[in-house]
Amino acid sequence: MKLMVITSLLLSHLFFAQTAVPDDYRKIPDILDTTEYLYPFIIPDKDYGYWRVLTNDTDPEKAVIYESQMPDFMTINEPIPERGFFQQCMGNRCFSYILACKKERSVYFSSEQQLRDFIGTVDNLPEAILVAQTYGFSIDTSNKAGGSYKIEDNYISLYVSKPKGCPEIKESYVIKINRKTGRLESKNNGVYFQGENCNTSAQVIDK
Repeated sequence: MKLMVITSLLLSHLFFAQTAVPDDYRKIPDILDTTEYLYPFIIPDKDYGYWRVLTNDTDPEKAVIYESQMPDFMTINEPIPERGFFQQCMGNRCFSYILACKKERSVYFSSEQQLRDFIGTVDNLPEAILVAQTYGFSIDTSNKAGGSYKIEDNYISLYVSKPKGCPEIKESYVIKINRKTGRLESKNNGVYFQGENCNTSAQVIDK
């Protein structure tokens, strides 16, 4: 019996030790784990006269998450798309989308791939986090195994999280994003957190 307990503890220690983060990675600031705070840092790949990020809230004023500076003479009034990116539920205020104006024409960006196309070149850390989120990863600023970064000339590398299960299990991934192309490579580093309670209040809709 004692041998089984010791073996279990050793295996557990080795399992979680896989998520050690190199010293050259810095902790992602806490504020950047909120998606809405990332949009102002987007530098679009193309030149748009105006763009804004919205949710599918039926109230036009509450729907706007972020909008770039808009000339006084320019107005955009377009219907809400049926689906968007970061779909969390079915109903009101359940997904986001981008509405932009290019050469006096409205352009929608309403899927994860289209959001990546809108971002284009990955200029900064918030853009890299948004790209990671379009692939289903999240930021866990409570642990460097799920919330660390390193910026280089050609790549931005992140330690990110992918929660699953109930009770919740958090897996650590290291991802490498090509700043020019936006291409992402990922590697699973194993579980770094395992919860004891099961919270079924938040349901995520599969894309």
